[in-house]
Amino acid sequence: MQLVIETDRLRLRPLDANDLELAVEMFTDPDVSRYVGNTMPECDIVSQFPSWTRRCGGGAIGVWCVTDKRIGEKLGTAVLLPLPVDADDTEWDLLHGDGFPDRDIEVGYILRKQAWGRGVATETCRALLRFAFEDTPLEYLVACTDPRNSRSQNVLRKCGLRDVGPIRAYAEDDVPGFRITKTDWLNDRA
Repeated sequence: MQLVIETDRLRLRPLDANDLELAVEMFTDPDVSRYVGNTMPECDIVSQFPSWTRRCGGGAIGVWCVTDKRIGEKLGTAVLLPLPVDADDTEWDLLHGDGFPDRDIEVGYILRKQAWGRGVATETCRALLRFAFEDTPLEYLVACTDPRNSRSQNVLRKCGLRDVGPIRAYAEDDVPGFRITKTDWLNDRA
């Protein structure tokens, strides 16, 4: 399975130790972190970062670093991860071995401000959907957003995810939920 995903403008590759600086920049920035939880102290990011590079499902489940493939600039991260329901963060211990976690798998993205408004979120989401439905056995993906994050909700809809109403995720009730099946994705492409 090829874990490096390319689009016209972007390269998504598995997150690795060289991406710690990107994580520190994004998760200490209140604007970037606004809809994905609070900012984090740098020492917490450093201590948790090794978990963020874990993968399972033959590498298909994990975090990718999103880069501008023309100039190599790191733009953010994208994920296919088990959706936490009662936990307030990803349950990283579920990422082990070659199997897929027995959980709904969430598609998501977090981008540096420099990447906002350039279509990077949409291109990233579409790339992960293509990867999930062409290269893995996943039959559906889910997503959720902060209720105030209308831009991300619009990206998900543009990529073909359907509103499913309020769901419980990240130990919060009533967050906007989204879902797409492989069949729906294939039909949208036809």
